Amino acid sequence: MRAVLIVNPNATSTTPAARDLLAHALESRVTLSVVHTDHRGHAIEIAQQAARDGVDVLIVHGGDGTVNEVVNGILDEQGPGGDAPAVGVVPGGSANVFARALGISPDPVEATNQLVDLLGDYRRGRTWRRIGLMDCQERWGVFTAGMGVDGDVVAAVEAQRAKGRKVTASRYIRVAIREMLSSARKEPTLTLQLPGREPVSGVHFAFVSNSSPWTYANARPVWTNPDTTFETGLGVFAITSMNVWANLALVRRMLARKPRIDAKHLIRDDDLAWLKVTSDTPVACQIDGDYLGLREAMEFTAVPDALAVVAPPRISLIETP
Repeated sequence: MRAVLIVNPNATSTTPAARDLLAHALESRVTLSVVHTDHRGHAIEIAQQAARDGVDVLIVHGGDGTVNEVVNGILDEQGPGGDAPAVGVVPGGSANVFARALGISPDPVEATNQLVDLLGDYRRGRTWRRIGLMDCQERWGVFTAGMGVDGDVVAAVEAQRAKGRKVTASRYIRVAIREMLSSARKEPTLTLQLPGREPVSGVHFAFVSNSSPWTYANARPVWTNPDTTFETGLGVFAITSMNVWANLALVRRMLARKPRIDAKHLIRDDDLAWLKVTSDTPVACQIDGDYLGLREAMEFTAVPDALAVVAPPRISLIETP
């Protein structure tokens, strides 16, 4: 089994010692090549070449942004499904939403052990797990996308990262609160279109999910669409009011251990084949925590079984009574 380890040395929680340990452990299971990224978009180029070369597995040691680049590189080269390389992840970013949603430990050492065991299983005849993805037209989305305040938050966080500030969960939350309060003074500009329904206008922001939870606040999951998984259609979470008290109550539900996500000003649905969001004026947009810029429209389509992954079988992350 041939594998390429793609390392983002600038990711939040990667260290030289952890990278060496990971490479040494993987060499016991696969024929390994190690490549370090050195510019934005580099992981796309590496993944494209690996797909052309017929590599079996691409293992990402980095954050969600590097994962997104690798997935886009694979699918740009070979399209969804088929015999494209499988993707494994050893978390190295700040949130690591994709890996954790797959059931991979956020601890790099534990994740390495998981990955080695899973690769051993596959060598003994187990098949890859397959997951669905979001076709966002201009690129593939792995776990989340957003228009409105979500994009504003990602843009502000990226600006702080560019100044050399470390991105932590607490910093992200502070930025999110600031942007939410700022957005409360703005008129809604978005219109949401869902299959078989009349368009809904007066929307302030919209989150689109391909899995759950939506993100993490340190160790605690933050839920928007608990029933959305990599094996279902897409989830949408959209707000028609920026009333502070109503949204504080909603946030408490999003942080609950047994989430029940509902509110009068919330449009939420799961297992959607597609959805479209348009805006009266250009608004900030993001995909998988990567700022896209300003857009007046985005369309999202669920593509089932699009990607093979090195991951445990699907598990529920929601506590049951």
